[in-house]
Formats: sequence, C-alpha cells, structure tokens
Amino acid sequence: MSFTVIDGWFTQARFCLSPHFNLRPLKEVSLLVVHNISLPAGRFGLPYIDQLFQGCLDVTADPSFKDLDGLEVSAHFLIRRDGELVQYVSCDDRAWHAGVSVFDGRAGCNDFALGVELEGTDDIDYTDEQYACLAELTNTLITHYPALTSDRIVGHCDIAPGRKTDPGDSFDWQRFKGLL
Repeated sequence: MSFTVIDGWFTQARFCLSPHFNLRPLKEVSLLVVHNISLPAGRFGLPYIDQLFQGCLDVTADPSFKDLDGLEVSAHFLIRRDGELVQYVSCDDRAWHAGVSVFDGRAGCNDFALGVELEGTDDIDYTDEQYACLAELTNTLITHYPALTSDRIVGHCDIAPGRKTDPGDSFDWQRFKGLL
C-alpha cells in the first residue's frame, strides 16, 4: 500500500480525531518515536485505545484504567495487530505522546517528534502486518518530512530511559530497519 499525505493526514488511515494536541512551536518534524499500547494490558482489538486518545475513556470499564482518569494523551498513529492504520492527530501538529523526554540533548520531544503506537506489549511479538504497515508509514514520512531520517527513529525507551520501556524486547529493530 502506498500512502497519500494531505496537510499531515494520511488519507488511507482511519481517522479518530483526538482533542489532545496543539501547534508545533517550530513546525519541525525530525524524529519518529515507536511506542506500544494495549488496554487493558495484553488485550487487543478493543475500543479503549481510541477512547483514551479521544478523551472519552470510561475509567470504570476495567480496574486497570483507574490511573488513566483525566489523562490527556494522544499519538499521531496507532497500528493495530491486523495492520490497520489509525490517525488521531495531523503530523503537522504536536501530539502528546512522549512526555518528559530527551533526544540528542534536546528536551521536549513532542515538539519535533511523531508518535506511532503499536498495539502490543513489551513481551508479545508484533505481527507481520504491523511491521509492513510501520515500514510503509515510515518510508512515506521520511519522504514527506526531509529532516526525518532512518537514524532519527527511536523507541520511547530511548528518549525516556528509566521511565518507559516500550516498544520493548519484542520489537525487532533489525527486521524493521531492514524494511526501510
């Protein structure tokens, strides 16, 4: 699949708009951060990720959601286990995915990064469909945003060490980079 980008939106994605974003201070896109997420942990294909990023998660739906009450987070993209691409925020805007973070001595990675969530966990293998979609997405992003290069792709764990572990040991960086 080849992606088309219009005003930071990938036309082949399913749009699920998040209110949790704002303008990029320098309009710069020069970093890609790979994350993982599952709600509840280790369960896939449920509507809770969309609800979290849209700010309408019913925190009483699962006991593990208690700590998510009032949380305002988003990512630019989610890649589901079946390879479905979901977009929450335009790439031209700042999504709220990295939190307290530093890359190459520069703090506040949300200012210049794109966030891609993979539906998964640190210790469950990602699917072939996810790798294929992530590679196609990344190749399109690199073409569309020239400051984003293959050496400026990191895991959340790399920009928030000690605080975050995703995408985890289950993510095959060599396989992914080989697809670029």
